[in-house]
Amino acid sequence: MADRTALLERPQPPRPPGTGSLALPLGLLKTARPRQWVKNVLVVAAPAAAGELFSRRSLVQLALVFALFTAAASAVYLINDARDAEADRAHPTKCRRPVAAGQVPVAVAYAAGGLLAVLAPVAAAMLCTPLTAGLLAAYVVMQLAYCVSLKHVLVVDLAVVTTGFLMRAMIGGVALGIPLSRWFLITTGFGALFMVAAKRYSEAVQMSGSAEKLGATRALLTEYTTGYLRFVWQLAAGVAVLAYCLWAMESGGTANGLLPWRQLSMAAFVLAVLRYAVFADRGTAGEPEDVVLRDRALAVIGLVWIAMYALAVADW
Repeated sequence: MADRTALLERPQPPRPPGTGSLALPLGLLKTARPRQWVKNVLVVAAPAAAGELFSRRSLVQLALVFALFTAAASAVYLINDARDAEADRAHPTKCRRPVAAGQVPVAVAYAAGGLLAVLAPVAAAMLCTPLTAGLLAAYVVMQLAYCVSLKHVLVVDLAVVTTGFLMRAMIGGVALGIPLSRWFLITTGFGALFMVAAKRYSEAVQMSGSAEKLGATRALLTEYTTGYLRFVWQLAAGVAVLAYCLWAMESGGTANGLLPWRQLSMAAFVLAVLRYAVFADRGTAGEPEDVVLRDRALAVIGLVWIAMYALAVADW
């Protein structure tokens, strides 16, 4: 009896994470970063700018493109976590990721990621246009190259992340055969660079004074100075504002509209950039969606800009 009591009181080894039947599927889903999928809403940017968003064909095609781009992005996350599993286990927070924690075997993460990486462009070729499939395949190849080596190359890492956002904004227009204006591409590209550099700057500011913490958060941050990253997001913000204003002024007058909504939207756009820059300057600009949703004033300014832009497209 005493032996049985001692056995019951003996500390039991911790159970491996996620031993239930749903553990693996849930681990794969978590590794695919559902919270990041909101970024893929950018696929509607080009059709919205062209005023071709609300036809049935457009909505069906954009829903499909959103799903395919989400699959492609998820493939990259799965392969990235499988590749970085050993390093993540030594990280104070990344060790909780399903692959690093052992909930998802490395081989399974590689297999799921590889399958999605192949199926997404193939499905795009069958269900969309060849150019859409090519753009999606280029995104996958570029992001995998980033995971393997490009994230360790100064400046190139910023360019790759920025290009990923730009591809999201382009692919909806490509799928629907909508010509992409140069002003749309310049404004979107430099707007994305502004947010990417602001996020890097914020990470560097928050971890300043500790090279070890900088390296643990993002290895390349030890190579950048906060002054350089500040220069990048300020330059990108300036170019984005200038490009947007030139595009709005070039678009002409009111036509049949009540007011020149496109030109008036410049004020809201500039205010949004200035408001976002407040958080960048403080070093608190994290994920773009978090910044917008956290700050009510910025969200309101964004909604006003969307309303003005919609009125301009509708020619009201």
